[in-house]
Amino acid sequence: MEIIIAQIINGVVLGSIYALLVTGFNLMFLVGKIIHFSYPYIVVLSMYISWGVLHITDNVILVGIVTIAGSIGMHLLIGPLFYHLNNRKSSIDINTSFIVSLGIALILTEIMSHHIHYGFPVSFPVNWLGNMTFMRINMINISKGQILTLFLSILLVLVLFLLIYRTQLGRAFRAIAESISKARLQGIPVQELNLLLFVITGLIGGIIALLLSMLLGAASPWLGDHIALKVLAVAIVAGLGNLEGGLICGLSLGIAETLIIHFLPGSWTNTIAFMMMLIVVLMRPKGIFNR
Repeated sequence: MEIIIAQIINGVVLGSIYALLVTGFNLMFLVGKIIHFSYPYIVVLSMYISWGVLHITDNVILVGIVTIAGSIGMHLLIGPLFYHLNNRKSSIDINTSFIVSLGIALILTEIMSHHIHYGFPVSFPVNWLGNMTFMRINMINISKGQILTLFLSILLVLVLFLLIYRTQLGRAFRAIAESISKARLQGIPVQELNLLLFVITGLIGGIIALLLSMLLGAASPWLGDHIALKVLAVAIVAGLGNLEGGLICGLSLGIAETLIIHFLPGSWTNTIAFMMMLIVVLMRPKGIFNR
């Protein structure tokens, strides 16, 4: 029984990472109508940035600042590609945004697999890992990394939801999500807010990269593929652009994965995730939480 409880705790931690990833992904779709498939790849490349800065300076605070700045910077670099699409039409073509994002993902994978550390996976030093025990209940160990991940995940989600649903800026974002042309007629600075959207998404991505590097202790060029497919599956199951549904489904996937690994081979996790996506697409094409 204690093993099951420990697996559920691990699942909640993993699920909180998925939930943050899907939240960033869905935020881009909700406001910008962009299928940001390259989002997890930017997160993984940000992990490489963490690794590089950590080996050069061994300064934890500097690692955090540079990683988050790097993630935001990469989002600002790819932003003009989507702005170009945005300026051509009153709304972004979703299929085109997916193709552009897929191309960005392939470029980032190429960079990581051939031009960073000779394409080999990178490992983080032991002092960076968050596996030190914070709390022990009988046979159940809860690490500092798990506590930090849960705390930051909850804090980020609360701040983001307050921003979207309780501020004037959030109302402007929701107006853009409803209609870009109407938002422009109301005097809302669409281009500036699109830029801010990339900054917010990059900030979330940088924090995710720091948490993942601490929890996994390693990064590889193929990690982006592994994460991206699951994020896409969760977003489709929940309903593209549905922030609340993405949180619930991301958390559920994390718990399901850890329990499946306990009873079945680990390779089944991807299979079950995509079986869920296929069933939902057939029965509810707009997702479980979208009407």
